[in-house]
Amino acid sequence: MQMYEANYIRLRLLCGNIRRLSGEVVSNIPGGVPVSLKMLEQTAHTTTILLTYIFDDESDSCRRPDLMIRVYHDARQAEVVSRRCNISGSVLRPWEKEVDSVLLCRWRLNRFLYKWGGYLHRQGHSFNTGK
Repeated sequence: MQMYEANYIRLRLLCGNIRRLSGEVVSNIPGGVPVSLKMLEQTAHTTTILLTYIFDDESDSCRRPDLMIRVYHDARQAEVVSRRCNISGSVLRPWEKEVDSVLLCRWRLNRFLYKWGGYLHRQGHSFNTGK
């Protein structure tokens, strides 16, 4: 749970008030790769977003990393809810794997979000539209 709280804090540093974002917001920094944050779903208590780099030579279907993140506003937590566990794109099927491997996969994805969020913030990326 501590990692989910840390991920929420990092997303707030990048986005400001996440509830005020809508559609797709792209962050561009000089000399850097643009990063896209796309709203997938907003409810009273959660927001689901897709965070990914935008490379010139890629289509939407090939973007990496592409993390689907659910933000829990009341609990102040953010969790990666993507179903792909590794860069190869294999789909995670919890019923076909041992519980330990499912938990390890979730930990890796959320740890990646923690590190990537810090990296994006240090580079100067921002999705805060000032609304």
